[in-house]
Amino acid sequence: MVLRRFLRNHDLIPLLEKAKALLEPGWGLGVVQGRALLASLGLTEDHLDRPGAVRFSSSFSSNGSPVGHVVVAPLEPSGSHFQTGNVQQVADFLAQSLELLLRQDEARRALACDTLQKYRELSLLHRATVGLNTSLRLRDVGRALLAECQSGTLPTEMGVIFLRENGSEYTMPFASFGPAKEHHLERIASGTLFADIMRGGKGEIISDLDADARWHGEVPGIKALLAAPIVAAESRVGALVLATARDVHIEAKHLQYVTTLASVAGTAMGNAVHFEDIQKLLQALLQALATAIDARDPFTAGHSHRVARLAAALAQVVHRDEEFFPDVTFDDANLTEIYYAGLLHDVGKIGVREEVLTKGSRLPDSHMTIIGMRMALLSELSGSQWQEDFEQLRRINRSDTISRDDASLVVELSGQEITAYGKSVPVLSEEESLALLVPRGNLLPAERREIERHPTESYRILQHIPFPKHMRNLLCAISQHHERLDGSGYPSGLKSGEISLIARVLMIVDIYDAITMERHYKPALPKEKALLVLEDEAGQGKLDDRLVRLMVRHIDDIEAQSLRMAMHEDFVLSSGNPQT
Repeated sequence: MVLRRFLRNHDLIPLLEKAKALLEPGWGLGVVQGRALLASLGLTEDHLDRPGAVRFSSSFSSNGSPVGHVVVAPLEPSGSHFQTGNVQQVADFLAQSLELLLRQDEARRALACDTLQKYRELSLLHRATVGLNTSLRLRDVGRALLAECQSGTLPTEMGVIFLRENGSEYTMPFASFGPAKEHHLERIASGTLFADIMRGGKGEIISDLDADARWHGEVPGIKALLAAPIVAAESRVGALVLATARDVHIEAKHLQYVTTLASVAGTAMGNAVHFEDIQKLLQALLQALATAIDARDPFTAGHSHRVARLAAALAQVVHRDEEFFPDVTFDDANLTEIYYAGLLHDVGKIGVREEVLTKGSRLPDSHMTIIGMRMALLSELSGSQWQEDFEQLRRINRSDTISRDDASLVVELSGQEITAYGKSVPVLSEEESLALLVPRGNLLPAERREIERHPTESYRILQHIPFPKHMRNLLCAISQHHERLDGSGYPSGLKSGEISLIARVLMIVDIYDAITMERHYKPALPKEKALLVLEDEAGQGKLDDRLVRLMVRHIDDIEAQSLRMAMHEDFVLSSGNPQT
């Protein structure tokens, strides 16, 4: 111990002056460590080395060990005029005072060291708390916990997080770091030691595993470990096990830090599990809603789910693209939003009448039967042939488009009348003629307007659902998925700059799925022809040409990704590599 670091002149000199005041004149005082004179009043090293000189000495200690002594000696050669009656008492008093000073300094240093240690612990805890609570995804919380364990604060080089499976007593390794896999550290869960720690609910340090009766060599090669249960809401949900194959010393402060980490992580993991359960419930409810909408029409069954998966897959392609969208990124939350937008894009069809939604022809078959009866009656009265014209009408009734010759036939028949008993009845009424003359599809203008209200209805229905903040663009995308970049879409006739990127993704995959699936009024198109339709629409300025190019270029990957999502219920949407 170097006393100069702890006994400084501004502390020593006042003490020496008070002590000298208790002595007769002619005496000097000094504080000595070894042979070095640290401080003095009057004394020099010559006085200490003077042979035969009268000297009084008293030692003082620090932490029970002598560290120095006080010397009181005459400044002149000893003689009868020196009074020595109280000199030893003064030396003892000064030594005791110095010892007290050292104790106080030791206490201050211990307090400062403890305060610094607490500050460091609080800093580490604050950093860990922030890191562990930045995400509500269980895997992110696990990664943050392991990152803290690797920060250099702990002497262990490997670790595993174990979590209980679905609230049971059975634990599974959730995540690990370091050479944990090479050492098969997960095997520790099968041993008595792990079970004892989980049962006891308290963290432990085992510095010598071979000496612990509960250890049966479950993991060869490791020498010591530190384990702490992970607790959430007073329930043990798992454990954090850290281990080392080196000769290192694991201290109580390490256990305290890991126990605190595990406690914070337990709360964060509990929140993450609760959040994910709510997410699963929300997803199940929304999927059930989409399924119920699709089920109203057998020809569109599964359409919403397919659009959701295709939209998410196309968005992943956009995220990775550097040619057309170098500045666009879709993180996991964005992909989830796009998936839900696809899932719910047709919810508004719940307000469309079933006879309109499932309309498979321009006129119902029952209606066509009545028209056939009229044409047969006209033939009986006029002697004209009717079967061939009627077959033509039946074909027109089922067709997606109408030719000029078809239109001429309808107009001709609508001008014919059946006259009997002084009354006339048209072969085709005005309403029937209008239905058969619809240029494309099978919907009358009023019916088409009813269908075209469904994006607005979707918005109206879904606006009451408290979607998370990261889904703030979902309703906008749903309401815009039938708009077109040239303003020809519905319901608002928006143009390019007014339509969101998510809506542009939705409109492309919505069209693609619709034309590659059989409908009431048309057969399914093969993939190649469907892509040509998309390219034609993009060429007309209706669809985003960049997105269509990516769709065409990556269609096999997009469909494969969509299929993977369909096959795995626990599929995790990711902007990176897909995880299953």
